Amino acid sequence: MGKQSSASVTTQPRKTWPLTILLLLTLSTAMAFLIISTFDSCTTSSRNNVGHYIQERQKEKEEQWSIDNQVNRNDQAPSPNPLDFMKSKLVLLVSHELTLSGGPLLLMELAFLLREVGVQVVWVTNQKPNQPDDVMYSLEHKMLDRGVQVFSAKGQEAVNTALKADLVILNTAVAGKWLDAVLKDDVAYVLPKVLWWIHEMRGHYFKLEYVEHLPFVAGAMIDSHTTAYYWKNRTHDRLGIKMPETYVVHLGNSEELMEVAENRVAKRVLREHVRESLGVRNEDLVFALINSVSRGKGQDLFLRSFHESLQMIQERKLQLPSIHAVIVGSDMSAQTKFETELRNFVSEKNIQDRVHFVNKTLTVAPYLASIDVLVQNSQARGECFGRITIEAMAFQLPVLPVAPWR
Repeated sequence: MGKQSSASVTTQPRKTWPLTILLLLTLSTAMAFLIISTFDSCTTSSRNNVGHYIQERQKEKEEQWSIDNQVNRNDQAPSPNPLDFMKSKLVLLVSHELTLSGGPLLLMELAFLLREVGVQVVWVTNQKPNQPDDVMYSLEHKMLDRGVQVFSAKGQEAVNTALKADLVILNTAVAGKWLDAVLKDDVAYVLPKVLWWIHEMRGHYFKLEYVEHLPFVAGAMIDSHTTAYYWKNRTHDRLGIKMPETYVVHLGNSEELMEVAENRVAKRVLREHVRESLGVRNEDLVFALINSVSRGKGQDLFLRSFHESLQMIQERKLQLPSIHAVIVGSDMSAQTKFETELRNFVSEKNIQDRVHFVNKTLTVAPYLASIDVLVQNSQARGECFGRITIEAMAFQLPVLPVAPWR
């Protein structure tokens, strides 16, 4: 009995050790929570006080900055506009067409910049479609709303304007046909005040019927040094004529586009909206080619490469996000032969759920905000440095320039 009692006494403390340890841990935990709670309370109070102080100081700084800024605005004269010297001048703009393509849109922007400094601006379009055109109607009224006068390219009013104008700007090489067709005997009088804005590099533009008057104009304006060098050599070697004084003026982005490109909230909202309209998820990878749909822009090569990429992903079982191709610049109403070929290719390869055609538009910012990669697939087909490239760069998008392989 004594042994049993002794055994009972000696084993009892051993059974309490786990409980003791748990109790100590519980107490330690409780104390820790108590300390943390107390510390957090003090810290929160301190943080609130500091935060309140910082907010007050920030408010004071903002108020002071506002006062200083107002004083500076009152003291300083507004910076002069580089085009102020053109105020009250008469400028005639001659475009070969009026479409949602690069050349006409650039000339329209120039028209609006000139109007801002009080220039009298007259616009004529040399080539007009036989049927009523909604795009042309819309663009003409956009100019009329901004104070640009729109005349017929072949009427006497255009001739009189050219004779009176302080400056005549021909937009693209093709616009050169307007000189003889409309001005006729008055060409020699107008040439000394012509600034020829050239964008093209394709071989078929180097025809004497287009540019025979090029050596006699006041100057040529070209978008890049590469294009200027190309024109200088090509006109000399192929046509035997000399380029006039040539000015390289690099393209820039419009204020409207930059406002979106620099606004994160606007870009996010546009991205969500456009992707939802296309049926594309946020995590999908979207490649886009943004150009008017034509063979020279390379949409066929883009779609062919895209289809081969889909095949490669499937064959190699690559773990990648779903990829989509977007072609912005379609013409839903015209359905040209080339666009029909593109759509037939998409149907034949059964990739309708991955390829999206978007109608041509004056506003590209929403699509730049919604895509992941811009493909510029026409660099080696006689295209100049496309403006869409620098617009995509403003949105911090990777740009994939591709030379055609056929």
